[in-house]
Amino acid sequence: MGIRVDIDVMLARRKMAVGELAERIGITPANLAVLKNGRAKAVRFSTLEALCRELDCQPGDLLVLEPGEDGQLADS
Repeated sequence: MGIRVDIDVMLARRKMAVGELAERIGITPANLAVLKNGRAKAVRFSTLEALCRELDCQPGDLLVLEPGEDGQLADS
């Protein structure tokens, strides 16, 4: 189970390149790629806020909770 940052869909909808988004929110394209490719362990609220501002979306549009291998969303 994990949380996936789904930036690709919003970038496509906004017809925006990764480099342009990185520049607009003030992070490096490499750090944005870490978020985009699911390798991030954390995201700052200020970064999430900047992503939402530039992509004109809500946090729930970017963050997706994925079930674990057993199909469960949380340990019971």
